[in-house]
This record gives sequence, C-alpha cells and structure tokens, in this order.
Amino acid sequence: MAEVKTVAVIGAGTMGRGIAYVAALGGYRTVLEDLLPNALRKAESEIRSQLDKAVELGKVSVGVADATFSRIEYAASVEEAAREADLVIEAVPEEMESKIEIFTLLDKICRPGTILASNTSSLSITEIASVTYRAEKCLGMHFFNPVHKMKLLEIVRALETDDDTLATAVEVGRRMGKEVVAIKESPGFITSRINAMIGNEAFYMLQEGIASAGDIDKALKLGLNHPMGPFELVDLVGLDTRLHILDYLHKTFGEKYRPAPLLVQYVKAGRLGRKSRRGVYEYPEQDAIEA
Repeated sequence: MAEVKTVAVIGAGTMGRGIAYVAALGGYRTVLEDLLPNALRKAESEIRSQLDKAVELGKVSVGVADATFSRIEYAASVEEAAREADLVIEAVPEEMESKIEIFTLLDKICRPGTILASNTSSLSITEIASVTYRAEKCLGMHFFNPVHKMKLLEIVRALETDDDTLATAVEVGRRMGKEVVAIKESPGFITSRINAMIGNEAFYMLQEGIASAGDIDKALKLGLNHPMGPFELVDLVGLDTRLHILDYLHKTFGEKYRPAPLLVQYVKAGRLGRKSRRGVYEYPEQDAIEA
C-alpha cells in the first residue's frame, strides 16, 4: 500500500472544497486548486466557517479545527497543486471531456507513483484512465454532498486499477472519516444508478400532476424512511448534475433512464437547485449559500 502524505484536490466548487475539508481533517497536507481566485477565496471562507461550526457543536476541538485549517493550501494552477501530491482527486463538473482533459494534464505533471482519482458520480473511470500512462493507478472516489456530513465513500475500481491503488484509496477514505464501499465499475455505480431512477420517476409523477413536490417528498420520507425526499435531494445535488447522470445512463442502459421532460425543462430554465436559489423549490439567499 502506497504512503499518502499530500492530497491535491482539483476544483474548488462545492464538492472540491468539501473533499479538501475532510482530507485536511484526516491529517493530510491538502492543496486545493481552482483557476478562479474568487472560488478559492470562497472555499477558504466556507471551510473556516464549517470548522467553526464543528467547534460550536462540539464535534472537534479548537486545536483540531485550527490544525485542520492550517493543513490546507491554495493553488491557482493544476501544475502547482499536483506536482508534489501523492494522491490527486479531480472534482470538476460532471462532463467526460473536462475530466479527460484534467487527467491528460495530470499524467504529464505528476510523479509516476501518484494516484489519480475522479469524483465522478457516474462516468466511466476506465475511459478516463485510458488517456494516461498509469491506468493501474487510476480509480473513482465518489464523495457525497455535503462531504463533511455524508459518511459514505464509493471507491470505484476500473478495469486496470491494481490492488495496491485500491487499498491505498480505501485507507485514505477511512482516515477521512468515511464508511467505504469498494465496487467494480458500472455506469452510475450503486447510489447514482438507483437515485437517478427514483428521482426521475418523481419528476414524471410531478409532471403528470399525481401529487405536489412536497407531498411526494413527504411520502418517501415517512413511508419509505428516506432521510430526504427525491426533490429535496435533487435540489441539493443540482438538477444539471442529475440530468448529466441520466443522459449518460440513458445512453448506456436505454429507455428506462430517459430523463423526464420536466427535469430537462427546469434545467433549461436555470432552475438548478440550491446553488441557483431555485430548483424544484425556492431558497432564500442564506440557505443557498449553506448548501
């Protein structure tokens, strides 16, 4: 099993800054990268805020919070972030072209032994890894939003991922405080594949006027013991992200994953969920920021 001391996270959006938070909390030197200075400033502010909240709730001590915050560095280029990393976790938007571009660059920049991971929730790790000369050191690390609260980490083994890389990623996940499941690559993995179908069916029901969004959410929470309703969840995840996943699953598995027309319409209207303050539901500014 490889030793990991430095973790680089590529992309400082909601998922990237969450991954940086748990990596630093797990004791790793962490470098968070984004090309946009505003994204890095926002990430730094929100990580500090989350740590302060954790102290307030008694989840960590002041000393642990300060040590965690001090382990995070910020970089304005992929080269700066990844050059010395032992593990690089890509957290850019859910588009194959973007991920392939990042992995092609990382393969040139990183040392031969560096492990490359993608935070994709549905895309093929094997296809992403194929653009590198280190396919055996590539895998998926699928975190869940909000990263600092959600306990699950899906680790996805691609066609050529070797045993050592898998074992290293499992150990890193555990040090980050996650419950780890290791799975063989399949479109949508476990959670995204099931969630996409539930959420898509909920949109069909809403579109058909069977019930209101609130009542559909209430039915699944109280009747099936789901912690969140399908519309609450898609607003948190992002309607555009869910649509990308469904498009990919539809292409791979066929008609049963065809995106509901209402979901497509919402995304075209810019109703993307909490991040845009309007999805299935509407959110005041503070709620949108905390998401």
